[in-house]
Amino acid sequence: MNERTNKLSVMVLCGRSARHLYVANALCAAAEVQAIVQETGSEWNAKKVMKLLRPDNLTRKAWRWLRDRRRYTGNPEARFFFGDSPPRLNRPDLVVEVPHVNHPDVVALADRLEPDLICVFGTSLIRSELLDRGRLGIANLHGGLSPEYRGADCTFWALYNREPEKVGCTLHWIDRGIDTGRLIAHISPEVRPDDGELTLFWRGVRESAAVYAEFVQRLAAGERFGQTQPGRGRLYQVKQRGLRHEREVDRLLRDGLLGTVRLDRRVRWFPAEVASA
Repeated sequence: MNERTNKLSVMVLCGRSARHLYVANALCAAAEVQAIVQETGSEWNAKKVMKLLRPDNLTRKAWRWLRDRRRYTGNPEARFFFGDSPPRLNRPDLVVEVPHVNHPDVVALADRLEPDLICVFGTSLIRSELLDRGRLGIANLHGGLSPEYRGADCTFWALYNREPEKVGCTLHWIDRGIDTGRLIAHISPEVRPDDGELTLFWRGVRESAAVYAEFVQRLAAGERFGQTQPGRGRLYQVKQRGLRHEREVDRLLRDGLLGTVRLDRRVRWFPAEVASA
């Protein structure tokens, strides 16, 4: 920790979308960020190409590309997080690009920087020796309320399951599972009658950025967080979401799923468990 500023030294691993940049900026304001690591996805091999060319994978990726191209026309995510300004990192000088988050260069960077904390949002699943780095550990922001909603598209599935009260994000410590690490905080955004999947998800992320920054500051002040998740919940995978599911959520929203919902912003912290004597 930087004794002069009383801030933690942090290495950020994040994606490249507007929401990822927004969270990274919040962390830069709360900590002594040493590097912002972003994946380029540029490293290919025969196994990866063969997997991509499987008919089921090609069909699914084509469908998601068409769906997202329609939904993201005009870059509404950028406007949601940055208004009329172009999305940008406040510290572009800290960016380190790697082919993927499990590349040996990322572990080498962590070994060189020796950060107090590694903060993750929007990367591939970490499976490397990086899991053992960070003096205090590795924290992650997940776009669902774990353990009930783990994996992908959790805002969508909460709507599909008619559970708008379970829309939100989880801040948790990373372990070797998928969104199964000890809980730090649940962040649930305000839910409005005119919301859709994207506005709910983005609002959850925007609220979570402030909580992520607060967590880093409270950690620097000596507070400790982390409670074991009560069960495994359900893991949602990208391949589960199909056209019939999309149509059902569209129907539910048209029919007023959120019309009578009145939910304000909610944050639940999970202080570290005290070991019994």
